[in-house]
Amino acid sequence: MTPLLTGILTEIGPAALAVSGGIDSLTLAAIAVPQSPESRVFHAVSPAVPRAATERVRQLAMQLGWPLTILDAKEFSNSNYRSNPINRCFYCKNNLYNALSKHSSLPILSGTNLDDLQDFRPGLKAASLKNVRHPFVEAGIGKDQIRELARKAGLGDLADLPASPCLSSRITTGLRIEPDQLNRIEKIEAALHAVYPGIDVRCRLRPEGYQIEFDAEELATICSSTLSSLAQPFLGPGDTLLPTIPYQRGSAFLTETG
Repeated sequence: MTPLLTGILTEIGPAALAVSGGIDSLTLAAIAVPQSPESRVFHAVSPAVPRAATERVRQLAMQLGWPLTILDAKEFSNSNYRSNPINRCFYCKNNLYNALSKHSSLPILSGTNLDDLQDFRPGLKAASLKNVRHPFVEAGIGKDQIRELARKAGLGDLADLPASPCLSSRITTGLRIEPDQLNRIEKIEAALHAVYPGIDVRCRLRPEGYQIEFDAEELATICSSTLSSLAQPFLGPGDTLLPTIPYQRGSAFLTETG
């Protein structure tokens, strides 16, 4: 741990850590909880959160002795979130931090890192409204350094955990978010990851149907019909599976929807 990060966490003291199951927030919890044992870890579940992420948080909490609370932030009751606007993440994080504040009066910490500031992150506005602290940002720490910290914190292979935003990020901006569609997407991606572990893969929902995105280099060596055959069992009646294309980060996010 860097001296600056140590100092920041010491100044904050016991905190409420919002842990999604990604490597950033997991690493923050692995560092912050031992430093301030009165801290609490919170993980929100919903149809947009992969089951694998929740299981990852549960297992680490048991292994490392984190005081874990699992809650429902109820973003699916928010019509603004469900309509999937450009700033959908604002409504998600706003619900999350409101729910977390009802469970704890401790300062809220997130795993946001320096690299995240280069992206469009509406959730950061919600964080500012709740005075959420971002220790990695304050310490000038980016993704690569977080992976190094994860190894030093004893998180092992999780240090190489690929980035994987919530399942709602797979739905093209402007299309309403439906739980059954997210469940379908989660199952398709899980089936693909089971056969091709460690490969960048996404299942997107376009206006025309579902579409697999697969690592460009790997896709050149694989028959796309093989990928389609893995996805087909999870499609519903009338669902369309579009041709597989190379993986493109954030391709379901549209800056204009009209």
